[in-house]
Amino acid sequence: MQIATVMPPDAGDQRPRVDVSCSDMIPLLSAARLTGTPSAMAAATLSYDAGPDDLWVGTEVLRTYADDGARRAMTDLRTFIGRFPTVVVSSGQGGGSYRFAVAPGPRLGDDSIHVRCSTTAGSDALEWDSILVRIGATLVVVKEQGNKPGGYKYLTQLAEAALRRYQATGS
Repeated sequence: MQIATVMPPDAGDQRPRVDVSCSDMIPLLSAARLTGTPSAMAAATLSYDAGPDDLWVGTEVLRTYADDGARRAMTDLRTFIGRFPTVVVSSGQGGGSYRFAVAPGPRLGDDSIHVRCSTTAGSDALEWDSILVRIGATLVVVKEQGNKPGGYKYLTQLAEAALRRYQATGS
């Protein structure tokens, strides 16, 4: 397990303009970044190399807000996915298409959302999924990356365990 010491900053209170490029939205759509400014953040990453072409990476991020930022971040994420469900990236930027959806998921905490992301480039497909759980002013975000299609089978268990730990310890 690795404890992240450097994390990408959240988007802050500046919501994307109407004329924003769809490809610029990918970090927000995938929940790698969120709107709002947390007062505290912490993350842990676990990776598992199951073979030469099979790497799984799981990440847990806690974001605590001093205000209503956790609720607004969840609302914004749902809005963005509804606005940009498919993003096509030009070949000059790596090419391919990205798809984002709110998927059925567990009902956890005060609010929760399962975000499913996939990308295709040629015949290659890759998925990554996130479950975000809001508990008051805190977001618990659990992500799996490097999935083969349908490879998110442990995500709900990881999110439930992260939530139990957060409720028991506050971290």
